Amino acid sequence: MKRQISTILAIAIFNFSVSTPLYALDLYVDTKTKQIFAEPGPGRVHLGTYEKSGSSSAKAAPETSRKTEVTELAPTQENAEANRSYQPTGDRLERIREKASKEQLKNQVSVLEERMKEVEKIHGNFDDRGLHWATKDGNFSVSLNGRIQPASQYNFVNDPDPAFGANTANELNSGMNIRRARLGVEGTFYKVWDYKFEYDFSRGNGTVGSGITDAFVRLNHTDALSYKLGSFKEPFSLEEAASNRYLTFIERHMSVNAFVDNPNTYKTGIGANYAVQRWQTGIAFQTEPIGSWSSASTSVNANGNQNRNNGSGDTGWQGIGRVSGRPWMEDDTKFMHVGISAGHTEVNTQYRADGTMVGEGQIGGGGGMSFFAFPGTNVDRTNILNTGNLSTGALNDPNRRQVTSYDRYGAEGWFVYGPFSAQAEYLRTNINGVGYDGEHLTGYYGFISYFLTGESKTYHVRNGAANRLKPHKPFHWNGTGLGAWEIAAGYDYIDMNSGAIKGGEMDMFRFGLNWYPHSNVKFQSNIIHVFNINTAGTPITNTNGYSGGAGARTHGWNNGDLSAFLTQITVDF
Repeated sequence: MKRQISTILAIAIFNFSVSTPLYALDLYVDTKTKQIFAEPGPGRVHLGTYEKSGSSSAKAAPETSRKTEVTELAPTQENAEANRSYQPTGDRLERIREKASKEQLKNQVSVLEERMKEVEKIHGNFDDRGLHWATKDGNFSVSLNGRIQPASQYNFVNDPDPAFGANTANELNSGMNIRRARLGVEGTFYKVWDYKFEYDFSRGNGTVGSGITDAFVRLNHTDALSYKLGSFKEPFSLEEAASNRYLTFIERHMSVNAFVDNPNTYKTGIGANYAVQRWQTGIAFQTEPIGSWSSASTSVNANGNQNRNNGSGDTGWQGIGRVSGRPWMEDDTKFMHVGISAGHTEVNTQYRADGTMVGEGQIGGGGGMSFFAFPGTNVDRTNILNTGNLSTGALNDPNRRQVTSYDRYGAEGWFVYGPFSAQAEYLRTNINGVGYDGEHLTGYYGFISYFLTGESKTYHVRNGAANRLKPHKPFHWNGTGLGAWEIAAGYDYIDMNSGAIKGGEMDMFRFGLNWYPHSNVKFQSNIIHVFNINTAGTPITNTNGYSGGAGARTHGWNNGDLSAFLTQITVDF
C-alpha cells in the first residue's frame, strides 16, 4: 500500500514539473529593516523579478529510494546578475534613499488629506442668520446672532396738565437709550430638532430673569408640522408675530402693545405650528412669563417667577391660537393675507387670611391684572393710559372687583402689491370676573407704505408675518447702490374706557421714513402726533386699583397735546 502511494505521488510531482508553465515573482526590500517582501509598500524598493523553474526532463526515481525532484525558485539570468551586483552603495544607495524619501512624503500627504477630510465635516459662514456653523452631514448646526437698536426721542410738543402735590411731572422726556440689545444662539441637532436661546440686556428694568425672551427646543415632525417647548412668543396678532427688526414703524401700535406686548408675549409652555406656503396656524398652552416685571406675572412672587414660595398663589395660564393665510397670491410680491387670533387667560388674585388683597394697586407681580398703553414713543414709554389693577378691594368689600380671566380676539389683514403695502388689525379684550359685566377694551390701526426704490415686503411663511428685506441695490459709497427707501403713514386708536374700567382713550397719527442700506442694517425716523387723549374718568387718588400716583398721572394727560420725533438704528446679525 505504501509503495502504491509513493508511486502515485512521484508521478504527480513529475507531471506538475513538466506541465506547469513558468511564472514571475517580484521581490521588494525595505530600506530600513532590510526585510524582503512580495508586495510593494511604503519604504520598499524593487529588487527584481524572479521566475519559477525546474529541470527540463524529470527522471523517475528508483523505487527503492522513492526520491522525487523538487522544483525551486531561481532568478532569471538578467535579474540574477542584478541581484548578485546589488550592493546599496554610492549612487544606487542615493537613489534608494531618494525613492524612500518620496514614498515617506507621499505617505505623510495621505495622512494630511485624511485629517483635512475630518476638518471639512464642519464648515462655517456668515449670512442672514448670523455666524453659522454646521457639520457636513447636516446633523448639527449652531448660529450666533444678535441685534442692537440705539434710539432717540425729541418731544417738540409736550403739553399735559401740570402735576400737583407730591406727584411727578406729567410729561414725556426727550433723550436717547438702547432700545434693545440682544444676543442669542440657535441651531439644529439630528436634523429634526432645533433650539433657540436669546437674552435681551436692556429688557425688564435690569432684572435678570426678565431678560430672557426665547428659550425653547422644537421638534420638526415634518417640513410643515412642528412642536415647541419652553419660553416663546404667544401666537397672537400679525404685528406681534413679526420680529421688531422688520417693523414698518419704530414701535408696535398701541392696541398690540397694550393687549399683547406689554403683558409680555414671551411665556412658558408648549405649542404646535403648521405652516405651508399659503397658510399657517399656531396654538399654545402657556403659563406666566419668566421674570417678575410684567403685568402678566399675576402671582405674588419675590423670586422672579423662578420658583414658587408660600402664599404666592398659582401661576396664571392661557390657551391661545392664530390662523392666517394668503387666499389670493400671484407671487411673493403680490398677495393678500388675512388671519384671526383668539385666546383665553386665567388670572390669579391672592388674598391674605384677613381677606385683604396682596399687592393692592400694583400693576403686576402682586396678583390681578392691568393693561396700559403709551403713544408709540421709544425712549420715554410712560404709560399715558392705564386701567390700574383690575382686582381691587378686600374679599368682604361689597364693591370689590376681581378679574378672574380675560379673553382676547384679533382680526388682521395685509395687502402687498409690488412696492405698495397696506396693513390693518382690530383687537379686543373682554374682562371677566367679580364686579364686571361685559367690560371690554378695544383698539385698531391701519397704515400704508411704499418703497421708492421698488422693493416689496417679504413674507415669513412659518410666522405668517413680515420678514427681512433685501435691497435691490445695497448701498455703496461709489454711488452704484442707494439701498432701499420706504415711506409709511398710518392711524392708531385705542379705547380702555368701558363700564367700571377707566383706563383712558387715545388716537394718533404716524409718519415714517425708513432706509435699508443693507439687509442687516435699518435707519428709521418717525413723527408721531396725538390727536386726542380722554382720561377724564381716571381717579386722581390711589384708589380703585391705582397706586404710586399712576391714576393722577393718567388723569393729567386728559386733553393733552403731544408730538415727537423718533429715530432708531437697527443692526442685527
